[in-house]
Amino acid sequence: MTYQVALTMESRNEKTGKIPVSTTTYATCPDACPLRQNGCYAGNGPLGMYWQKVTEHKAGMAWHDFIKAVFGMPLDTLWRHNQAGDLPGNRIAIDETALKSLVLANAGKRGFTYTHYDVVNNAKNREAVSHANKSGFTVNLSANNLKHADALADTKAGPVVVVLPSSVNGPEKITTPAGRKVTVCPATYRDDVTCKSCGLCALQRDTIVGFPAHGVQKKRADAIAA
Repeated sequence: MTYQVALTMESRNEKTGKIPVSTTTYATCPDACPLRQNGCYAGNGPLGMYWQKVTEHKAGMAWHDFIKAVFGMPLDTLWRHNQAGDLPGNRIAIDETALKSLVLANAGKRGFTYTHYDVVNNAKNREAVSHANKSGFTVNLSANNLKHADALADTKAGPVVVVLPSSVNGPEKITTPAGRKVTVCPATYRDDVTCKSCGLCALQRDTIVGFPAHGVQKKRADAIAA
């Protein structure tokens, strides 16, 4: 499968800060994601239009060219893979070979991303994500709600993030049903914090990072978070 990817070396997104960010074809978004065509924040506005161009191969580059660009980043660069899109794959299974090439290209850098690919029921996906995390490329497991966050954490394949109700507004004390701590992303409630200044999602960690539902389709995301 051909994966079209765009790489922006200095993001203009106020939440990420001026770090490199990538955008990958919509074709990689897994069926396991309940936000696929149903509330994904990235599907609207300027990002949504740009994402469409990448998906239609009107912007971006082929996967092998993207890998070369990641290789060329300075060491210790903090960067986010996929402000839109997911890991290379066919919507059910992660492309292990393609992911390994990205992990290798990221060596010495601080790349991080998020995935909705099923790692609970799909052992090969779980192994691919676990290998990436153990090799220095942080893949956060995206949970739909707090109960799902526990199930993902139990796999021990990587750190976990979770969608929270849009009513969450600030550093509230939140735990999962199993008692795991949830840290609300500080960039969601503080104007002086960005991904660049925080870097929490790039770390291997025990705390689960929570993102309150947002965007024009937050009602759909709220329903999933509940």
